[in-house]
Amino acid sequence: MRAATGKAIFAVAMMLALAACGGGDAPQLMNLRSGPGPDEFGIVPPKPLQMPETLAELPEPSPGGPNLTDAQPFDDAIIALGGKPSGAGGIPAGDGALYSHAARFGVDGGIRNVLASEDLQWRRDNNGRILERLFNVNVYYKAYRAQRLDQQAELARWRKLGIKTPSAPPRKPGEE
Repeated sequence: MRAATGKAIFAVAMMLALAACGGGDAPQLMNLRSGPGPDEFGIVPPKPLQMPETLAELPEPSPGGPNLTDAQPFDDAIIALGGKPSGAGGIPAGDGALYSHAARFGVDGGIRNVLASEDLQWRRDNNGRILERLFNVNVYYKAYRAQRLDQQAELARWRKLGIKTPSAPPRKPGEE
C-alpha cells in the first residue's frame, strides 16, 4: 500500500514538472477552444452577385484566380473605418500636419519589433502557475491587470477637467 502511494505521488510530481517545463516558445495566456462541431467563423459567405455596368470590368477567368465576390476583409475594414483601400499604407494629405506633430520627437521605425519582443518577455514572465499551465487556465486578464485602464477613474478625471464625455457603463457590484 505504501509503495502504491509513493508511486502516485511520484507520478503527480512528474506531471507537474513536465507542465512547468512545457509551453513552447510563445506562451498562450488566453486558452480558448471551440467545442466539437463546425466553426461558424470559418464559413465566410461570399458577397452578393452583381452585374457590372460593362462586361469589360470583369476579371479574366482563371482557375484559383480572384473573383469579384471574394471577401476582402482588409479592404472592407478600411472602408468601414471611413478610409479608402487604395490609400492604405501611406499618410493621407489631410493628415500630414497631424503626423508631423506626432513625429516631432522622432519616430522609431522598429517599434513594432520592440513591442513584440517586450510583450513576449512579459508573457513568459506572467505565464501562470504550474497548475494553471497544466489545466490550461486562462491567465490573460491576470497577467495584464496592471496595464488595465480604470475607466471610472479616467471618466472622473476628464469630467473634473470640464471636458464633455460620453457616459460609461455603471460600476459592477462590489467595485469601489
